[in-house]
Amino acid sequence: MGASDLHALTEGEMQLVNQRIAAALQSDVVLINQMGSYIIGAGGKRLRPKLVLSSALALGYTGNQHVNVAAIIEFIHTATLLHDDVVDSSEMRRGQDTANAVWGNEAAVLVGDFLYSRAFEMMVEVGEMRVMEILSAATNTIAAGEVMQLLNIGEADIDETRYMEVIEAKTAKLFEAASQLGAILAGSNTRLEQAMASFGSNLGIAFQLVDDVLDYTADSSELGKNAGDDLAEGKPTLPIIYAMRDGDDETRSLIRQVLTSADQEVSLDLLTRIVELVRKSGAIENTYELAAKHVQLAIDAVAPLPASPQKDAMIEVVQSSLGRRF
Repeated sequence: MGASDLHALTEGEMQLVNQRIAAALQSDVVLINQMGSYIIGAGGKRLRPKLVLSSALALGYTGNQHVNVAAIIEFIHTATLLHDDVVDSSEMRRGQDTANAVWGNEAAVLVGDFLYSRAFEMMVEVGEMRVMEILSAATNTIAAGEVMQLLNIGEADIDETRYMEVIEAKTAKLFEAASQLGAILAGSNTRLEQAMASFGSNLGIAFQLVDDVLDYTADSSELGKNAGDDLAEGKPTLPIIYAMRDGDDETRSLIRQVLTSADQEVSLDLLTRIVELVRKSGAIENTYELAAKHVQLAIDAVAPLPASPQKDAMIEVVQSSLGRRF
């Protein structure tokens, strides 16, 4: 319900955002046009650009730069997906073949670089130093988060604190930037700007934690990738961390076996067994409970905003993120 409301409230602006994206994707290099159209056309919820639009409108913004900033956010997000899929050797995203599966890793990395550089060109066009400051810092933080996650692959002794540092940098930072930028464009005071940053960060954390849960509860048609892929790739997500902490000896032994041999193919039978053990350990419920806490923190953060349909829709989006559980 919340996602539908947010879509309706930003529909007109999102049409302009999509036009801006299409125009900025144009290049004399045919492969860039092909890959750009393929990736952007894959869809997705476009939640991050919608956060830019909704936060700006909720705070009374009446200009048109929120459209450009929303397009920049989507470019940065898409670039990270391209690079992610190469690092993870992923073959499926959003229910279709990944760009690297179609065109190869080299092309995916280079087109990802193109999207990053185009995003920075578009930042300059906005002409707001504060906007450039937030976006450049966010991009750097996301890159650091990617490296942190890479270092965690195959590590069976990652604790909750270390994992949360990764998702705060890798996932939540762009949600935070998107929400904060709307407040900056609207000329809001520091209190409201920080409120929007906190809203976005907590939404991003909750979003990722629910994603972690879905890796053990959803089928491939719902998830857009194969269930259990995170574990097979050697990624110690929070359900795995909790299962290692709270599960029995068999659970810990099998998880450690898979995580520490992430460069080897994992049998479907072993993966299925571990998924069952993770579910029995209470790790799913514990991860979901933490996600719910961040949902409440996000809702609390927007309390200072004036009443508006956009504020209501943002709150409902946060609440509905928990509905992605199954």
